[in-house]
Amino acid sequence: MNGRERILTALDGGEPDRVPIALAFYHLDGAALAPPGAWRDDLVDAGFVDFTVSEEEEQLRRRAAPYEGNTRIGSPAQAARYAAWRYRPGDPAGRNPLEGAASLEDLERFPFPSIPGPMAVDGLARQVADLHRRGLAAGGNLPHLGGELFEAAWRLRGFEAFLVDLVQRKEMAAFLLDRLAEHARRNAAALAEAGVDVLALDDDVGMPGGMLMSPATWREFFRPRLAGIIEAARAVRPGLRVLYHSDGHIEPILDDLVEVGVAALNPVQPEHMDAVRIRRRYGSRLALWGAVGRQTTFSSAQSGAIRREVRQRVATLGRAGLVLCPAYDIDEPDIPWANVAAFLDEGRRAGAPGRSRPRPA
Repeated sequence: MNGRERILTALDGGEPDRVPIALAFYHLDGAALAPPGAWRDDLVDAGFVDFTVSEEEEQLRRRAAPYEGNTRIGSPAQAARYAAWRYRPGDPAGRNPLEGAASLEDLERFPFPSIPGPMAVDGLARQVADLHRRGLAAGGNLPHLGGELFEAAWRLRGFEAFLVDLVQRKEMAAFLLDRLAEHARRNAAALAEAGVDVLALDDDVGMPGGMLMSPATWREFFRPRLAGIIEAARAVRPGLRVLYHSDGHIEPILDDLVEVGVAALNPVQPEHMDAVRIRRRYGSRLALWGAVGRQTTFSSAQSGAIRREVRQRVATLGRAGLVLCPAYDIDEPDIPWANVAAFLDEGRRAGAPGRSRPRPA
């Protein structure tokens, strides 16, 4: 099997020739992490395409590139995207551009970023074709403000203001989410038209120990709009697999995610989600993409500890419906390549048949 075949088999709940490996659920240049000569395409099984950015965003990206990512502001690539949304996380005066909105009319006047046209689809399709030529599965993320729906809405409105909207100003919350959902549907359709294998959708609606809203509120405001995004993409490419990312604890809505068509869950953070319990409940019909490492594992643990955790994950979760991936971003500059290499190497060893004895679901 090549990488693409492994990923698709895993996302369909099957057991490939070995457990597939990824380093992220978004565009990440693995070669940039490795010392010269250490990177090969066959170290991972998936790559992610990237929407072309505007010239203004590209200039911001180039200026931000020398600086480290910030947990509140985001990576340089994310910071470059913020310009299109008039979001300025480092500027108290303009951090949340819709914080002062008091009516639907105020929301209606906000200029949403333009939707990429046919040239963008052509550029995405070329990236997809390149990944496929290299034997890799092609994933794609939507251009957004930290997340498709909840995260984008609270960054525009302000966190507290948007939570109040969900309870006391429901018509404003619904209007803003409808605008965001329409934006997401059109971009998801563009990725599907470009031929991606995996549509990655993300919204951090979880936190340690629970969700940032009640499951009932999530079902009222977010489930139908998430379903619409998936439907728009699958109307173009019916076989598209959907990966859903949220940090924190989101077990109360896992049934909902499966019902609207999510094939895989990311990142399954060990501190907040019990991957073994999820596997026992859903078997391999909900693939797990992640599950390796706590927040500081890759930056501070010894390589041996990473290898042991990889083996433990394969042994307890089984090889079917599993994509080994760090549960936290590994694009920070303090992460030693030796730890990344240990994860990649042990993933290939432990993920091969006969190397582990999975516990039955």
